[in-house]
Amino acid sequence: MSLINLTGIARSPGDPRIERKGPSSMTGADRLARALGWFSIGLGVAELVAPGKLARSLGLDGKEGLIRGYGARELASAVPTLSIDKPVGLAARIGGDVLDLATLATALHGDNPKRRTAAVATALVLGITLLDIVAYNGVKAVHRREPDSDRDYSDRSGWPRGLTASRGLARKDFKIPPDYHAEGSVAKALPRVPA
Repeated sequence: MSLINLTGIARSPGDPRIERKGPSSMTGADRLARALGWFSIGLGVAELVAPGKLARSLGLDGKEGLIRGYGARELASAVPTLSIDKPVGLAARIGGDVLDLATLATALHGDNPKRRTAAVATALVLGITLLDIVAYNGVKAVHRREPDSDRDYSDRSGWPRGLTASRGLARKDFKIPPDYHAEGSVAKALPRVPA
């Protein structure tokens, strides 16, 4: 069942039926950032739930607390990566990847029986780091904002037919209800507006 069909479940009587969805405004960099954000959530949950198992499989016994902290970091970087602040989240992910690589480097010594597993994990983290860098650069390029000083709005007034044509339009068709009329000394102080 597609998402379009699922939206029909919540429709109120009289709401138009969605026949098909239109094109997405998300770029490839946005999609990659979203995928990396969801990956962060999955990895963060795994590091929080099973730090002992991960530590043992990599030969990092005794580093369970560190792995749990890395899980919290993954979840924290996933939030901005999935939001409008993608560059902030992706920058946090890149910094986290550097920490992960430094930690995995300690497991690559010759007397670690799980050194091959740690080498595979290091290669995977290097690949993810490359994807993080690509996504970061792509999102920054797509969503770059030019400084306001470079824009020239001097030819714009904000009034489609000019300011002079707009003056008094609200007053022209507006009739003040009788119960809103000022009385007494207040009415004498107000300027007279022709009806």
